[in-house]
Amino acid sequence: MLFVECRGTPYEIGFEHGQAAKRQVDRCITFYTKLFLKNCKMEWPQVLQHASKFERQAKSQWPAYHEEMQGIADGAGKELLDIVAINVRTEINFGLFSDGCTALAWHTEKRAWLGQNWDWVTEQKQNLIITKITQPDKPTIIQVTEAGIIGKIGFNSAGVGTLFNAIRVHGADSTRLPAHFGLRMALESSSVENAVQKLEGYGMASSAHILLGDPNTSLGLEFTKSTFAHCESDAAGRIVHANHLLKEHLGETDTVWLKDSLTRVPTMTANAASLGAEPSWEAFSKLFEDEQNAPGSICRTQTKETGSATLFNIVMDLRSKKAVVRLGRPTEPEETIDMQL
Repeated sequence: MLFVECRGTPYEIGFEHGQAAKRQVDRCITFYTKLFLKNCKMEWPQVLQHASKFERQAKSQWPAYHEEMQGIADGAGKELLDIVAINVRTEINFGLFSDGCTALAWHTEKRAWLGQNWDWVTEQKQNLIITKITQPDKPTIIQVTEAGIIGKIGFNSAGVGTLFNAIRVHGADSTRLPAHFGLRMALESSSVENAVQKLEGYGMASSAHILLGDPNTSLGLEFTKSTFAHCESDAAGRIVHANHLLKEHLGETDTVWLKDSLTRVPTMTANAASLGAEPSWEAFSKLFEDEQNAPGSICRTQTKETGSATLFNIVMDLRSKKAVVRLGRPTEPEETIDMQL
């Protein structure tokens, strides 16, 4: 997996990202061009029209992110709106195209675990990259992301980590914070509490779930375009989430777009409970290899029914600020990468 180290101003960070991952950014745009055309009957110019609303809002409200996306565009030889479009892919057309996954946070006496399988169309696996971002007066970030996207799944030098679950509730609000901007903003935060304050302060543009952790606590932040809800740790210090709302959101209706999400949550909950109070790194990692109810399992394979496969697994310990990424299905990893801050 390509590793890109970025530092400096927002524009410089973006330019380094775009220049180093030029081929992956190009393929990422091609991937989403085909996907929107196939699933939504939207040509790319129509997608860019939707993206332009978010571009104007980003320039006004989050200029650093706007500058970083301009840097990515210039570094990769693309137009700004191409980069904006992939960054707001969750919001375009009511978040129709979003990643599925199974996520777990677990605070024990010794560890502050975050782990998930990231599930999406297998073609996109070749466009996954790792970015390390160093910027003044903010924590250093290391994350796994799709090339060209400024925020995703990872952790920072303050020990704050993010996981992401797509949830499909119709509607999007271009005046609010896009989900991947929210992930980046959380990764620039000093604690879970700090991240929640920021995201709830802006409001989120569409529906999703971000599982937040730091060395001391974790919180599942469910949101739609108009609501927020908190998923708290259970008595054992665990939070399990997948791709449907676990809390009530007044006035919003979950489509439960991946029906197997309903079985993955209790499966992960039961498996984690069987490990005892202090699982080893190996035992915690093995939770994500479960293939019950295949192909729509925690470790999934892509079929016409599932629509996606597990493209990578990540396990983090936020206290030691380290992570292990397994590219591909964790039962048969194609590459293993250690990440440390």
